[in-house]
Amino acid sequence: MRNAARLTAVLSLIIVTALWTAGRDDASGGVAAWGRLAALWSADLLLIQVVLMARIPWIERAYGQDALARVHRWTGFASFHLLLAHIVLATVAGFGWGLFTRPGMLWAWAATAALVLVVITSRRRVRHRLRYEKWHLLHLYAYLGVGLALPHQFLIGSDFRGPAARAYWWTAYAIAAGSVLLFRLALPAWRTVRHRLTVDRVTTEAPGLVSVYLRGRRLDRLPARAGQFFVWRFLDGRGALRGNPFSLSGPPRGDALRITVKVVGDGSERVSTLRPGTRVLIEGPYGRMTAATYAGGPVTMLACGVGVTPLLALLWDLPYGLGKATLVYRTRHPHEVAFLDELEWLAEHRGVRLVPLVGPRAGAGSWLPAEFADYEDGEALRSLAPDIARHDVYVCGPDAWTESVLRAARAVGVPPARLHRERFGW
Repeated sequence: MRNAARLTAVLSLIIVTALWTAGRDDASGGVAAWGRLAALWSADLLLIQVVLMARIPWIERAYGQDALARVHRWTGFASFHLLLAHIVLATVAGFGWGLFTRPGMLWAWAATAALVLVVITSRRRVRHRLRYEKWHLLHLYAYLGVGLALPHQFLIGSDFRGPAARAYWWTAYAIAAGSVLLFRLALPAWRTVRHRLTVDRVTTEAPGLVSVYLRGRRLDRLPARAGQFFVWRFLDGRGALRGNPFSLSGPPRGDALRITVKVVGDGSERVSTLRPGTRVLIEGPYGRMTAATYAGGPVTMLACGVGVTPLLALLWDLPYGLGKATLVYRTRHPHEVAFLDELEWLAEHRGVRLVPLVGPRAGAGSWLPAEFADYEDGEALRSLAPDIARHDVYVCGPDAWTESVLRAARAVGVPPARLHRERFGW
């Protein structure tokens, strides 16, 4: 599926280039022509990005959130830089006031402003200063940018006037719009209506950590697996339609689901006050860190904080042998350890080896607590599991901590196919 997706993207750029070549008749010379090509590539990559944002199930399964996020990010920035190149080249070509007065230009500048906002808020430094709810809302301006660009392209774009060009671009826009309507709106709406999820109860697992138990209809037909996540919208009043990605913290059952949430932002803080009977809108399931990625044999899991939730679900679900699983559970304080009863049951009945690591981090580049600062990261992994290169390794936690674990795992020889991690959002 990955190869097919890559081939489709490359083929679309080749078609766009061929259409540009066939229609290249600019009296203003090469600068204007190259400016048009930059605009065409930018529009094509933007539509590809929209398809990537549509959460098409087979693309999600093929790439996983990590790889898909990287492709999405690269495509978005490449499209934006090509758009800037188009503006510069059009200016150099001498369009002057035409950049403001020609038909559709008002829409074009509005589209550019929307995309600038999306690009700025996609920068890591900016994004980390925004709460997820606000960032997600601002990120939706990408759809506005695509829609506002349409009048400009079809009113004055000479590359959109031939039969072949019109057929290609209308088809491309229809696929992008159809993907969003089908997979971001229609499918979640259908699953919401079909399964009728409501809040059953909310319990506190640890300070600042709550679990939400949900009931619904025909949950055995909901294609969810342990390790996956949904985007949740709880209909409890103001801000109810703002979605938040939370993973399942237990294996799905035919009559119930459970998610566990760390209270850090507006959306997650509201979760702790949910009342029984609150209706829920769902979007998902998403993610490929499931039993489908398990190659068999020993398992080592490393969790930090609330990252334990999908790994706990996997500990219940994976068919590892007795005593063949290790969970390294990293928290800053002892009182932050959650699900102790379940973990002790798994240790007693399935032989899961629990390794708690408590305390502040040893340093910015290490995944270890300060107590073990004299250990090298890879050496510590080998001490936990001398044959870890033969294990399936599952990692979940804050990005910087997770990257430290993954670097250490690669350094001790864990092959990429056995390294499993996933982000919950773009």
